[in-house]
Amino acid sequence: MLLGLVFAASLAGFCALSLAMDRHCEDVYGRGRTPGAWRRWLQLGGTALLVLSLVASLEAAGASVGWVLWLGALTAGALATVGLLSGVPQRFPRIAAGAAVLAIGQALFCALPA
Repeated sequence: MLLGLVFAASLAGFCALSLAMDRHCEDVYGRGRTPGAWRRWLQLGGTALLVLSLVASLEAAGASVGWVLWLGALTAGALATVGLLSGVPQRFPRIAAGAAVLAIGQALFCALPA
C-alpha cells in the first residue's frame, strides 16, 4: 500500500511543480495563461507531496533501501509527468489532481491506528 503512495505522491508532486512553470502552464491551458497567484501554492504543494513520498518510502523499506526506492519513484514520476505533458496535456490537470487525492487519501488511511 505504501508503494502506491510513494509513486502517486511523486507523480502529483512533479505535476504540481510543472504547472507552476509558465511554459508548462501554457502547454496545458493555452497560450498566454500563467499560474499567476497559484504559483507559490503549486510549488508548496508539489514540494510537500515529494516530501510525503520520501517519508512513505522510508517507512515502507527502511532507511537503507528507502532512499533508493524514493529515487526510483522520483524517476518514474518525472518520466510519467513528461509523458503526460507531451501526450495528453488536456487531461493533465485531472490526472494530477487524481494522483494527489489518491496520495493524500492513502497517507491518511495508513496513518490511522490499527
